Amino acid sequence: MALDSQDLEIIEKYTLQNAVKYEAVPQEKAVLGKVMGIAPHLRNRVPEVTLAILEIAGNLNKTAPDAWRQRLSDIAPDLLDEISVKKEPGKGLKELPGVGTGRVIMRFAPNPNGPPTIGSSRGMVVNSEYVKMYGGQFVLRFDDTDPDQKRPMLEAYDWYVDDFKWLGVTPDLIVKASDRFETYYEIAERLIGMGHAYVCFCDGEVFKGLKDKKQACPHRDAPPEENLKYWKMMLAGDYEERDAVLRIKTDILHKDPALRDWGAFRILKKDHPRPEIGSKYIVWPLLDFEGAVEDHLLETTHIIRGKDLQDSGKRQKYIYDYLGWTYPVTLHWGRVSIEEFGKLSTSGIRRDIEAGVYSGWDDPRLPTVQAVRRRGIQPEALKKFMIEMGVGETDVSMSMESLYAENRKFVDPTAHRMFFVADPAEFFIDGYEGGIVKAPLHPSRPDMREINTGSTVVVTKEDAAGFAVGSKIRLKDLGNVEITSLSPLNAKYIDNSMDTVKKEKMKIIHWAPIDGVKVTVLGPDGNYSGIGERRITEELDKVVQFERFGFCRIDAVEGNDVTAYFAHK
Repeated sequence: MALDSQDLEIIEKYTLQNAVKYEAVPQEKAVLGKVMGIAPHLRNRVPEVTLAILEIAGNLNKTAPDAWRQRLSDIAPDLLDEISVKKEPGKGLKELPGVGTGRVIMRFAPNPNGPPTIGSSRGMVVNSEYVKMYGGQFVLRFDDTDPDQKRPMLEAYDWYVDDFKWLGVTPDLIVKASDRFETYYEIAERLIGMGHAYVCFCDGEVFKGLKDKKQACPHRDAPPEENLKYWKMMLAGDYEERDAVLRIKTDILHKDPALRDWGAFRILKKDHPRPEIGSKYIVWPLLDFEGAVEDHLLETTHIIRGKDLQDSGKRQKYIYDYLGWTYPVTLHWGRVSIEEFGKLSTSGIRRDIEAGVYSGWDDPRLPTVQAVRRRGIQPEALKKFMIEMGVGETDVSMSMESLYAENRKFVDPTAHRMFFVADPAEFFIDGYEGGIVKAPLHPSRPDMREINTGSTVVVTKEDAAGFAVGSKIRLKDLGNVEITSLSPLNAKYIDNSMDTVKKEKMKIIHWAPIDGVKVTVLGPDGNYSGIGERRITEELDKVVQFERFGFCRIDAVEGNDVTAYFAHK
């Protein structure tokens, strides 16, 4: 019995992959082992598989390496990506410095003004993995004390918890900074009483001018008792916004202006979206103060923060030195930018969602964790990708293609294969009565799917544009046909022999029954509408591979209508 079309496709793909990878026509043994691992049902047909490899390899000798690469790109772009994605040596999580014999406590501290992004997932994954490595404690801390520029969203608190759950992480402790105002006030009063903090009444521009000249604010040397009085007046609402700021005394002559007498509290007469906080407070801690106090209260041992925040640590250390606290061991990493998305801020995305530019935070065009989840990116793929990125100060420009290549390793072994025809054209096959077409659910497994079709099917208009009267093509798993007319699009049935395919060097295309289900695919580069086989309706919430199209997650099934989200090729 001859090898069927699916088997021949597997053999060709891995022969080509080996050839492209090593830039040489492979020996049959180099491909044989790979094919047997991918398609174990062929293990009792070694002679036939070997002959097929030899035939394909012999044809490769007649063409150049560029042609091999192009052919592999046409039939199995995922295998080409596996060759292209290069892993740098030394990647992954190295040992944390300064662990000693103590307990490791780390935190991830987002501002909940939107859901986690792909970039912020790096902090979610790496901090939680380090804690797991050392058997420590992991804290999810919401830095939610800016009701103005980075106003929290009530839904975002739960979004973070939900995305952590999806990643397989349950924080040991969840803290909201907005619950600790009284503690912040208490510590502020201690610093004022010690002479390390003062109330500044300078206009912002005036203070900046003085600071840049290394000159002290005229209120800097007021005695602690006087500053405590001003502080109480701030809390009582006796001043308007921008009238007064509590500053931490540092070195006014410091060579770095960013470290000179930095602001710790400001007046904001705005309510907080959390109803239990509401308009209860009008004096708000700034992030450097709040974060410094929180890390002490939580007994944080290690902090990983962006290298652009190095000044934050230097500012915070003044508080630690004044109060006799020990500052956590700090590591810095470079900024992560995603090539496909450019500069998208959470606040900007939020405005665009409200304006109707995006359908929501899970719109497939967005770089949020919600979006990639809905598209079918697996949590294991995202975690592995972020862990391998490691912790380093070099800025990282990542392409989504790299994440897709990682995800492909997780979905390809299990995703069922399905036919979906985007932008369909009707195609009548004379001499074909229709019936049940059997096709593999997966190329490496024997189980089959059944497609009920008649003599009229649909093919893509793109494929149809390449037809010529008299040309012969193979409709995958259905049979071989010869084009007899272009308008209307007609063909006559020849046979279902793979020998005919090889003899005529036929192009193999996919198709779908004309009475299949209506499928809409939503993707980052646009939406697609078409017809798919009815078996798709059984794949709700699963990732499938639409043949010659890409991996998609089936998001909704309503009667004869299917909505899918495009993951990647």
